[in-house]
Amino acid sequence: MIKVTAGADAPERCSQAFTVAAVAVASGVEVSLWLTGESAWFALPGRAAEFELPHAAALPDLLDSLLAGGRVTLCTQCAARRDITEKDVIDGVRIAGAQVFVQEALGDETQALVY
Repeated sequence: MIKVTAGADAPERCSQAFTVAAVAVASGVEVSLWLTGESAWFALPGRAAEFELPHAAALPDLLDSLLAGGRVTLCTQCAARRDITEKDVIDGVRIAGAQVFVQEALGDETQALVY
C-alpha cells in the first residue's frame, strides 16, 4: 500500500510515490495506491499530463500502469474538499474512505509507505 499526499506542490515526493508503486506493479507485487491531499487531482482525466518533473518518468505512464495492474483509490474527504465525484474520475479509480484505508493497511503481510 502506497499513500501519496503530494502533488505538484512537492513534485519529487509525488514522482517517487508513483515510481515506486509502478515498479512494484511491474515486479508482480499487489499494489494499492491511495491519492490523498494534493495528489487527489491526479484522479481526474488529463491532470497527470500536466505534471512535469525533469528526469522523471511521465506521470500518465506510471498512472496507466497502476490502473492496469494495481488498485488506485481517491480519498473520500480529499475528493469532497475538491468537489470531485465518482463521475469525474478516470475509469478504474475508486473513491473510498478511512475505513477502507485502515482495512487495507492492517491486512496480513501489508507494507504501507507514505509519500
